[in-house]
Amino acid sequence: MADPIRRVAMISLHTSPLDQPGTGDAGGMNVYVTEVARRLAARGIEVDIFTRATSSALEPEVAVCDGVTVKHVHAGPFEGMTKHELPGQLCIFAREVLRAEAAHPLGHYDALHSHYWLSGQVAVLARDRWGVPLVHSMHTMAKVKNDALADGDSPEPLARVVGEEEVVGAADVLVANTDLEAKQLINAYDADPGRVEVVYPGVDTDVFRPTDRAAARAARDLPADAHVVLFAGRIQPLKAPDVLLRAVASLLARRPELRSRLVVPIVGGPSGSGLAEPTSLVRLAEELGIAGVVRFVPPVPQDELAGWYAAASVVAVPSYNESFGLVAAEAQACGAPVVAAAVGGLTTVVRDGHSGLLLDDHEPASWGRALERVITEPGLRDRLAAGALAQSEQFSWDATAESTLAVYERARSMMEETV
Repeated sequence: MADPIRRVAMISLHTSPLDQPGTGDAGGMNVYVTEVARRLAARGIEVDIFTRATSSALEPEVAVCDGVTVKHVHAGPFEGMTKHELPGQLCIFAREVLRAEAAHPLGHYDALHSHYWLSGQVAVLARDRWGVPLVHSMHTMAKVKNDALADGDSPEPLARVVGEEEVVGAADVLVANTDLEAKQLINAYDADPGRVEVVYPGVDTDVFRPTDRAAARAARDLPADAHVVLFAGRIQPLKAPDVLLRAVASLLARRPELRSRLVVPIVGGPSGSGLAEPTSLVRLAEELGIAGVVRFVPPVPQDELAGWYAAASVVAVPSYNESFGLVAAEAQACGAPVVAAAVGGLTTVVRDGHSGLLLDDHEPASWGRALERVITEPGLRDRLAAGALAQSEQFSWDATAESTLAVYERARSMMEETV
């Protein structure tokens, strides 16, 4: 019998688990990497997370908790680089990762887990050098994103498509967030079905849990009787906060008497292609005549985000694509119903008519009517809130970590069989 897995190297090149989710390139993937690493450490497994340094002031190594260390790798300019410019830094990043491992005895790591295609490119080289199994999580896929682009958004470049295809072909095991993502890997990227494992992401229920709604609203200066329609996430076309604003305008055009009680917090910061026009959403609210009901809130820590979910009447997730939909999962764990686009992992996270409503389009009128139903139809919001709590019980980071560890073991067995 093989020795148990003791040390795992994770690669998260383009975004650090130490970054604040909700702005820049930091989002659900950051949470995923951190939470899985923490729970692996709780099982006695040491986890080193390699990420690109974005400031000269960063310490070379930062302990997240006992057993989890973030290692900052110097590769390219510290600031001002976009994801599309990072492929030019893959060689130096890979060199520094290999150099860091070389300081240890041979066989220091027992498994390698890369996140996002850029990390996968480095991990393929490291896997071959270290002789350990490579597990890769895509998190998002260029072909899927390009099939569902928001208006005005830029398609993912061919270099990313080719890079993803290379990683899919090289990884020992691919981790998909949902059954749908597994099918997309197989159908769009010709992944071997025998090397694809589905592992649901989770929710930290110590942080995201039901709390008193009145207290949550008072703490955020929200009226006790308000209809609070919340958006949380990065402000970029993919996440479609503009769809929510147009839906609110449609709703108020039809039901102007709701204006005095409606509050629409937008919690998050510009990201991706949204960085090109960071004030565009503010201007859109003004153009639609709803600036008075919209409140823009900078990205907040996880415990504060949980308070926003608790304060919400409903959480809107109008994304054009989501590999999982962590915002929806966290909101439901706080007892907030969700109105979401029926795309990607959201069809797994949200149970239509039970924990929220799923919409097949991004039309403002459709979204306006769905939001109106939740906030005005007698009994509907409370019924969906109860369903949201029940639905959230199937998503646990402990279960995610346990399943991920089983994937590492399987990948190692598969690699040994081919030697």
